[in-house]
Amino acid sequence: MSGRPWWAANEGLAFLLELAALACLCWWGFTAGDGLAVHLLLGIGLPAVAIALWGTFAAPRARIRLPLAGVLAVKAVVLGGGALALYGVGHPVAAVVMAVVVVVNTALAETFRRRPAAEGQGGPA
Repeated sequence: MSGRPWWAANEGLAFLLELAALACLCWWGFTAGDGLAVHLLLGIGLPAVAIALWGTFAAPRARIRLPLAGVLAVKAVVLGGGALALYGVGHPVAAVVMAVVVVVNTALAETFRRRPAAEGQGGPA
């Protein structure tokens, strides 16, 4: 049962990264452009579009099941967009850290999903 806690911890981190990406998109949206209307449109609209993309194509219970490359592309757009938004609000080091953690987390998640469970170990089948 040694692989299961690592899988669960990585899935928990993935969820936190998704929330952080949405927060960063919202933060950048409310600071970008001029005027209240633009701030509201970007600050609310950009995270809403990210949520719609994620829920439709990348969530575990997505309505449309894409091949792995498509799911990874959606994750790159949403999570990478969050890192870019963090850079855009003036936090380049945090943006790089977020991007690296996203890449490692996603790679581990796919490794856990693809690895055959050996006698009760590992993530979901």
